[in-house]
Amino acid sequence: MLVDFDQVQVYQEDHLILKDVKLQVNEGEFVYIIGKVGTGKTSLLKTLYGELDVNKGKAMVLNTDMCHVKRKQIPTLRRQLGIVFQDFQLLLDRNVEENLNFVLRATGWKKKKERKERIDRVLQLVEMENYKKSMPYELSGGEQQRVCIARALLNKPKLIIADEATGNLDAETGRKTAALLYEICKNGTAVIMSTHNEQLIQEFPGAVYRCKDAQLEECTESFRKQVSL
Repeated sequence: MLVDFDQVQVYQEDHLILKDVKLQVNEGEFVYIIGKVGTGKTSLLKTLYGELDVNKGKAMVLNTDMCHVKRKQIPTLRRQLGIVFQDFQLLLDRNVEENLNFVLRATGWKKKKERKERIDRVLQLVEMENYKKSMPYELSGGEQQRVCIARALLNKPKLIIADEATGNLDAETGRKTAALLYEICKNGTAVIMSTHNEQLIQEFPGAVYRCKDAQLEECTESFRKQVSL
């Protein structure tokens, strides 16, 4: 089990966002976090990679106890995760290759040849190998998001966290992004994706949790059938 939350309270400063959260994610599982804007999707995801503290309940992520983790341990945890942001967060003054090389150097890849090989590999996986020298502003939104997914894959993570990865994309580009994440999941990497696009659930089935009324509820099979109507 990669994520095991039980009775977790999620706070933003002193404001309770979600209470009594129960969430379990296993290897190779695709998990949706859905809900309206402002219901706590992003806050929940931030607890998974240590951006928000967890003080109550059981909160295990990749064998790290998030209730007692020290700040100096967070970088080690994040090296085991891939994070895909809605707003891309690429370095605008560097080309695609330099963006990915920056991450590898920051996470301990010492040898230039190994970094180059890994960059080539992840760009092939997302079909962006011909864009190594492109600047972010030269890419479409969908292409930038593919680079972000490549960045998330660099350290061969067991888990990818995608926070509204399709939110800033048009419908078809968003669908292609979801399809890419789903394909990655089928190869063994678990994916947790927050989204407000419930139609994706029908095409790319997975476990579904909804943030609503300060709670995280697991959605049933009947809900998934209702989405398809």
